Amino acid sequence: MLGEDMQNSFVTDAINLKSYNLSESDKIIVMYSKDKGLIRGVAKGVKKPKSKLGARMDLLVANTLMLHKGRNLDTICQADVLNSFYKTRQDIDKICYSTYITEVVHNFGVEDDPCSEKIYELLYKALNSVSVAENKVEIMLAVIKFQMKMMIESGFSIELDDCLCCHKSVENSNMYFVPTLGGIVCEDCASRVMQNKKLLPFKMRDFFKQMACNDFDVKGEYEQKANEKVCDVTFELLKEYIMLKSPKKFKSTNILGEIPLYK
Repeated sequence: MLGEDMQNSFVTDAINLKSYNLSESDKIIVMYSKDKGLIRGVAKGVKKPKSKLGARMDLLVANTLMLHKGRNLDTICQADVLNSFYKTRQDIDKICYSTYITEVVHNFGVEDDPCSEKIYELLYKALNSVSVAENKVEIMLAVIKFQMKMMIESGFSIELDDCLCCHKSVENSNMYFVPTLGGIVCEDCASRVMQNKKLLPFKMRDFFKQMACNDFDVKGEYEQKANEKVCDVTFELLKEYIMLKSPKKFKSTNILGEIPLYK
């Protein structure tokens, strides 16, 4: 029986994204795992005061899990915390942006995802960078890097070099970002584009490109010069693009109430 139980169990690292009430004492936890992409598991008795899972099943917690395979839903048998991102719970901005990050992964992630390890590492690094950030600009730089990298991993890379209309390279001149087209158009072609377009100075385009290339612990030239206004504009442009490409609607405001704020 013990051997059979082991065969029906598996271990993986996973980050809690969402949760649903299943009964008076049980919850369903939606997680993104390093080995299997999106997974769902039942946390039995987690709502009881003396639950062995307890805070490990809070949102925005990374765990090493043991799960028992079930016919419809797996059962979470054991959880050891890898990172609770505890500093996030002390700052409302960090909570909001971390929630947004997890929802992007929930919306684009799939079960048995062949890119699961890359996306898990991207999610983990982004949440950790937000958690340890010392100010709003550092928070937003981490989120912008995540946005750019997540779109690359999801197959929705943004074209930032060549005009999507005339296909000519756009160098040191202003351009327009067209979310519905998935990239830039040059000034000459912009008048013929009827879709919603946003003016994009070439230095901001270079900022986009640097965010896509640099890792979370690297701070390049544009990052050092970035201020909150630049970050706000960049984040909103990318958020609009991501929402257009997302297969699911965003419900961040509903998730916010599920995250405990520790003081």
